[in-house]
Amino acid sequence: MTTARALRGVLAGLLAALLAAGLAVPAAALPEDDDATTEEVVAQRALTSSRPLLGWRIALDPGHNGGNADDLAAANQPVSDGRDALKPCNSTGTQTVTGYPEYAFTLDVAKRLRDDLERLGATVLLTREDDDGVGPCVDVRGRFAEDVDADLLISIHANGTASPSAEGFFAIVASPAISASQGVPSIDLAEAMIEALDDAGFTPSTTVEGALSERADLATLNFARRPAVMLELGEMRNPDESELMESGEGREAYAEAILHGVLAWTDKHDQHGE
Repeated sequence: MTTARALRGVLAGLLAALLAAGLAVPAAALPEDDDATTEEVVAQRALTSSRPLLGWRIALDPGHNGGNADDLAAANQPVSDGRDALKPCNSTGTQTVTGYPEYAFTLDVAKRLRDDLERLGATVLLTREDDDGVGPCVDVRGRFAEDVDADLLISIHANGTASPSAEGFFAIVASPAISASQGVPSIDLAEAMIEALDDAGFTPSTTVEGALSERADLATLNFARRPAVMLELGEMRNPDESELMESGEGREAYAEAILHGVLAWTDKHDQHGE
């Protein structure tokens, strides 16, 4: 992590302390800067309001589930991919070399993120609350945001490239877009997440150019009728990234970075402002 990124991390910690204390300053006291970085946007939002996400409904989708491997017949049941093909209902996901499963990682990050978002005023809804079941199926996950009237959907995953040399995070959006929400708003959401994760010191993908993938075959994204992004937060077979994912501190860092991306995106697409 560079010195600049370390300083931004210190700033983020200070901002969290200000929020926890409920401190705020008048918006007029803050300078306007069209070239502000994600961290600076977060700083401005945090300083102007202790609950900057009040009124926002955010859907989180922790990828996979702990029961999928125990009921492969149910997990492999075909469902629509939202276009013209079929996909398995769900999959078991990947795991680190020490056996730490993706489904446990994604749920822990999602719950940490939920706590952070709720502290800032958001209403947060998860597609699953534990690791004990099968699914939900990918089409159900995709429809979830519209079903609960969420403003955006973030699907949380980790990648399983076989080579341990592969590293880094990337974001995925549906392309070509089926609905207007899958166009610019989803691309903006993906770019906000990429910038926030990069600012937090995480490595952009070494296998996906620009850390942004556009795919037509993911039902979770195809069925979404809200701005939606799937995040592959790192490579579980990479020794350094797997160690980070297995630590509580690492999972908290992922959650905080995603929070900053949400703040940056909602600032740009504010439907709930004064």
